[in-house]
Amino acid sequence: MKISIERAVLLKAVGQAQSVVERRNTIPILANVLIEGDEGQISLRATDLDIEVLDRAPAMVEQSGATTVSAVLLHEIVRKLPDGALVELVNDARTGRLQVTAGRSSFSLATLPKEDFPVMASSEYTANFSASAGDLRRLFDKAKFAISTEETRYYLNGVYMHIAEAENGRVLRCVATDGHRLARIDAPLPEGAEEMPGVIVPRKTVGELRKLLDDDEMQIAVSVSETKVRFATPDITLTSKVIDGTFPDYTRVIPTQNTRKLEVDATEFARAVDRVATVSSERSRAVKLALDEDKLVLSVNAPDAGAAEEELIVSYGDERLEIGFNAKYLLEIASQVDRENAVFLFNSSGDPTLMREGDDTSAVYVVMPMRV
Repeated sequence: MKISIERAVLLKAVGQAQSVVERRNTIPILANVLIEGDEGQISLRATDLDIEVLDRAPAMVEQSGATTVSAVLLHEIVRKLPDGALVELVNDARTGRLQVTAGRSSFSLATLPKEDFPVMASSEYTANFSASAGDLRRLFDKAKFAISTEETRYYLNGVYMHIAEAENGRVLRCVATDGHRLARIDAPLPEGAEEMPGVIVPRKTVGELRKLLDDDEMQIAVSVSETKVRFATPDITLTSKVIDGTFPDYTRVIPTQNTRKLEVDATEFARAVDRVATVSSERSRAVKLALDEDKLVLSVNAPDAGAAEEELIVSYGDERLEIGFNAKYLLEIASQVDRENAVFLFNSSGDPTLMREGDDTSAVYVVMPMRV
């Protein structure tokens, strides 16, 4: 194998591949990236047995072939090469080494046979459809903060992507919850997605997927089966197993009877919460909201550190209410608001609170209160 490729192109491709690789591996081949060169194209494949990423890039292939080399080491080398360098990759099957050359720099890296590299079995997908990168980014970005990190409730360790009935018909919906807060985001239903089974996309896959979704205009080919999900652009294919579990009935925890309505500037609210939470003890980080006629008083009382209070002019016309929340949860939910105003709907100080962006019901958040 003999390949020449621009440093910037190789860095992007190997960067995507190495981020999938687990740093602590008991199986040596899983630390490696499979490099294949053929017909003017280089492909790099990496896997942790649950996720596989395949990255293709144009290259000058003088001699086709394949080998595997440490993903992290190759990424570090390419990252440190000068901008604009032309990188030459030559696999010497006789010595079992990959020669990496750029200008006056030369590296000789140990390889493992390509035959040992595990390739994820292809799956029969139930649904194949195309969705815009902008829609997918919104769905996953706005939901992922609520993913649970509690390993015992493994079925909450991801984003539940499924087809749901909304006010104006069927939608593609993403939901995440950790029991303390919940995010439910809707997007228009793409053509061909009608038969899609509901799947729980793991947290790590959601993080890797984000790297494919920067270009709003790009269409992402999505394939879904009961056990796998695949997202593909012309250059990158990300395939992942889905979490084998049943996502709970989230509709039961979304309140429908909350009538006390608070409307507040989202940015102003987030900054005020952040300021008063400065004095609270890290463990509880409880912030009290005292609501009265068009007035909101945020306060924190931490006996060991001090107290803080801030008043905001808001739109609120219901009876007086005092309710407490974890400051971190409030900040995370407020930071999801893209438009100017956040609308909070309360019932009582002990019931879940609903939050949405203005009149938009395509993104809904639920947060559980705390005793303060």
